[in-house]
Formats: sequence, structure tokens, C-alpha cells
Amino acid sequence: MHITGRCHCGHVTYEAELDPQRVSICHCTDCQQLTGSPFRVTAVVPESDLKLTGKPPKQYRKTAESGRGRLQYFCPECGSQLFVNGEGDAAKIWGIRWGSIDQRMELKPQRQVWCRSAAPWLSKLGELPSRETD
Repeated sequence: MHITGRCHCGHVTYEAELDPQRVSICHCTDCQQLTGSPFRVTAVVPESDLKLTGKPPKQYRKTAESGRGRLQYFCPECGSQLFVNGEGDAAKIWGIRWGSIDQRMELKPQRQVWCRSAAPWLSKLGELPSRETD
């Protein structure tokens, strides 16, 4: 599937070819802290299938609970989280943050990881009052 994407302000833009079956939810505490949300959704692509088309993102290195180095990429202007990859062989695989993908509503997560850190109330979301808009 061909996708396009961008940060919130449009400074960083990209396009990619991705397999919709490679979309997952991560409940790890790093993802929770980075997003300010109970989980993060990521689409995984080979480095060769991702093309930056706008200005470059900024990056920083974080050591994950697993001990592996993870490079987090974000917009230097608006701070939007955009990508993640690793080091060594893991640098060849990129995670694209679901919220930055223009076609995100067409991408349904296929699995969940780090569920031991999942917020216990997530299964109850359907019970909350809801409205179509604010």
C-alpha cells in the first residue's frame, strides 16, 4: 500500500510502501511517555521503502528496557513523533507512527506488544459516554 505522511506542521513529509499487516500497537512505558497516551500504533517498513520528501526530522537515541538502542525521530518545528528505528541490523527496519500517516484510517493494527504495561481500563473504553465531536 502506498502511503504519504507528515508531521503536524508539514515541515517533515514522507511517502512509503507498506504492508497493512505490519501495523501493531505497543503498550510499553516508553511509548506511553513519548505519546502521553496509553499506547502507540506503528507501521513497520524496510528502510528501502521509506522516502523522506520534505525537511529532515530530528532524532535522539533512547536505550529501551530491552537494552537495545532506539532512534526516535520527530519534527524539529512542531515536535510530532514520526519514526523509530534501531542500530546495526535494526537500522534497516523503520517504524512509522500511525498518527503521521495520511491514510491512517485504512490501517488496522494486527497485533499488540508489551501488554504487561497496558492500562487496565483500555478494555472498558466502549462503556464510556461518547460524542461524534467535542
